[in-house]
This record gives sequence, structure tokens and C-alpha cells, in this order.
Amino acid sequence: MTPRGLPLRLFISTAIMVLMAWTPVHADDVSANKSGLVRGLLATVVNLSVRKDEAKSPASIAASTGASTGASTGASTGSSANGAGATTPAADAGQNIKSYGGSGFVIDPSGLIVTNYHVVEDAFEIMVGFSDGQVLPGKMLNASRLADLAIVKVETTKPLASAHWGDSDAVQVGDQVFAMGNPLGVGMSVTAGIVSALNRDIQNSPYDDLIQTDAAINHGNSGGPLFNMQGLVVGVNSAIISPTQGSSGVGFALPSNSARFVFDQLRSYGWVRPGWVGVKIQRVTREIADALGLAAPEGSIVSWVMPTGPAQKAGLVIGDVILRFDGSAPTDDRALLRDIAHTQAGNTITLSVWRDGHELSVPVTADVWPRDQWDARDAPTPVLRPKLPIPPDLGLGLAALDTEEKAKSGLGDDLSGVVVKSVVPYSDPAIRGIASGDVILRVQDKQVATPDDVLSGISAARTSRREFVLMLILPKKRDVPGPKWFALRLGTAGD
Repeated sequence: MTPRGLPLRLFISTAIMVLMAWTPVHADDVSANKSGLVRGLLATVVNLSVRKDEAKSPASIAASTGASTGASTGASTGSSANGAGATTPAADAGQNIKSYGGSGFVIDPSGLIVTNYHVVEDAFEIMVGFSDGQVLPGKMLNASRLADLAIVKVETTKPLASAHWGDSDAVQVGDQVFAMGNPLGVGMSVTAGIVSALNRDIQNSPYDDLIQTDAAINHGNSGGPLFNMQGLVVGVNSAIISPTQGSSGVGFALPSNSARFVFDQLRSYGWVRPGWVGVKIQRVTREIADALGLAAPEGSIVSWVMPTGPAQKAGLVIGDVILRFDGSAPTDDRALLRDIAHTQAGNTITLSVWRDGHELSVPVTADVWPRDQWDARDAPTPVLRPKLPIPPDLGLGLAALDTEEKAKSGLGDDLSGVVVKSVVPYSDPAIRGIASGDVILRVQDKQVATPDDVLSGISAARTSRREFVLMLILPKKRDVPGPKWFALRLGTAGD
């Protein structure tokens, strides 16, 4: 007899059937599954191109360039749409208009996009690029400075492919994850790694609870999703720590559960509307525990109680040590603050408090954080679109193309053109690479032979309320033979 008393014939038959049903998993199959997962998510991730007037908004300089000296970067964009992590020059000599790139992801098919607040902070223009090449204007609906989260809306005639929230509380150190976004402005990219640590505090806010990952996160990845291997968003890529401008394998993401709470509150109320009990707390350190006679450093000590606040009404006093929140011990003071913030106004919570050598339970009914106080800390700063004066000639000094210049340009007798004699520094043509000696062949769909032809074409485009005018230009210095089309900004769309 075989084990468990089975007849030998039946045992052998069963074993053969099991072997036939078992299919080994090969490395190629695993790789194919991963690539298929990634391809299916590409449509949910977007590139953000924003323009900011930094001369009028000093905060955007700190928020967008980030740090590169080993300190945590509150912003990991700092990259322009043209890559290399560089900002584009000002639109004209009197402005300090700069362009930056960031990332985001669609979380609702109606066109709601999640990104970092520092990506769109102080931006007067937001352009959203999708994986299929479509680019749509975006508008920031609401944002939280403390959470570094913003909701951007695009208008769409059809439902958009959207990502789905995962449970960041289920994330463990060592889990495989991958980041998607627009690093250094090069375009949509995917990097993979593992969760290196949890509950990281890089002092971006009093509520820090960041996921650390070694998946490469660079300037421009800010606001993009951190996915788990089920294709669910478990984090919003937000910051890096690096001794250089690039990734050093120490990146941070806002956990999805925190991001989802903020998103839902912003969507429902227009602000985070956090729970509030009216206390100031700090972590109990080893030294504080020793001074209080505690056996171990645990809990959070109350350093201030707001007059007439819920905590004072409930009987909390300065010096109380809060050990548990509704029966659970928060990991630290930041976790306790998050628990309070997530509490719905009107709900009663029980705080286990150590006082005078004894533990007691204090029921506290949470209220809504006073709106004026919260807005002073968290409301997004309003942005006015700057006036960008663009001259009738766009900053181009023009002249008729004489015979000698025509010969140098290699133009045949059947072609005419207008030579560029000068370009105003920091103008849109200068930014796009037009230089003295270039020859303009066409404006829109018409050939040009004189400077007046060029100006007439520009004027006609403005009259048609176009934001850009198209010019076919033969560069003086060219790596590839032949002319090139340039779309030059006219400034009619709100400028």
C-alpha cells in the first residue's frame, strides 16, 4: 500500500495527473507579465509642462528647483520640458518666465489628475501630455501645501484610462515596486526597485510617513505614481535625497492611503477639512521619558492645549502623555497627528493618557480644524497669469534676402525668403533656437519675400486668434539639410 492506504495503481495515476497539470513558470513568462502590466498602465500616466513667473513668485524657486546637496528635495521636478534638468530662459527681458516638467496620473476617467503641489505651485499655465501624444490644457482645482498634493482637471470628450488606488498599509519592506513619470524631461519612463523603508520622516511636514524606494526617481518624476506589482498606486513620487542632481537610489513617495484621503477631501470639500482636537504634541524621547519617570520612551507628550478647544473641554492638560488612540498605539507623534486629522468631525475618540503615574481614558469629540487657521498653513497660493508683451515682429529683426545671401543659403532662383538679422534675447524665437542668418521661407501656408510679408503673416495669425504662428525656416547652421518648421508663440491665449 502507498501512503494513507491508497492502492499503488491509484497513487501512480494521481501522481501522473498532478505532474501533467503542473506547468513550470519560466523567467520569460514572468518578464512578459511585467511588461504587459506596464504597457497597460502607460495610458494612465501623464507628463506635465508648466510655466511660472518666478520674478513675482519667489516660493516657486524653492519649490521647483529642489536641493542637490544631500538634503531632502521638497520638489523633485526642477526639469524643463527640453530635458537636462535646465530651466528655459525668460520669455522676454522684463520677465522671468520659466518652464518646468513634472508627472501625474489620471485617477478619475472624467479628467481628474493627481500630482504634487510643488509641480504646479505658482504655475499660470499647465499642459498635460498623454501617452498617445495628445496634449490638453489643465487647471488646478484644489491643492494641499502640507500634503504636497494637487488635483489638476482636463476637459475631455471621452472617458480617460485611469489608475486605481492600492492599500499602502499593506506595503512591506522588500516589496517590488515601479515608478512611472517624466524624469529630466526626457519623456515617459519606467524604473523598478523595491520598498527600502517605511514611515520615513524627511521633515517636509508634521505628518510625514513616506515610502522609501530605490526605484530611480529623478527631477521630473514628481507627482508620478509608484505602482505595486498588481498595478495599483501605492504611492505618489514626491522627493529625493541625493548628493547630485540625479537619483542616488533614495527616493520617497507619499503613501496612497494618505494621498487618497487628501484627494477625497479636496474633491468633496475644496480643502482637506482635517479633524482637530486643539493640542500641540511632540514625541517622547528617551530623555523626556527619563525625566517623567516612564519605563520606556513611548507616546506623545502634550506641550500645549488650545483654549476652548475639544481637548481642553475633554480635560486634557499640558504634560499629559498620549499612549493610545482608540486602543491602538501610534508609532510616533506624526502617526497620532494623522489619526486625529483623519477623524471625522463629531466623532468621539478615546485617548489613553498617562498622568501623575497613572493611566486614564479621556474621550474627546473631534471638531473640524478652524478653516482660517488651516488655510494659513495649507491653502494653495493664488496665481495671476502675467502679461507677456510680445512685439508685432516677435523680436525678429528682418531684412530682404539679397542675391549674395541667397547664394550662401543655397536657395534656387525659384525660392524666395527673408533673412533674420537679429533676435531679441530671451524672446520666444531665441528660446526655440532661431538665430541671425536664418532664412524665413514661409509664414503659415504662404511664401514670403519681404519683411512686410512676414509681418503680415504674423498679423493674420493673430487676427485668427491663434496662439502660435508657423514658420518654415532654413537655419544658417544645420546638421541636417533642408528647412525646418517652427511654431512661434503669439501670446493670444490669455497672455
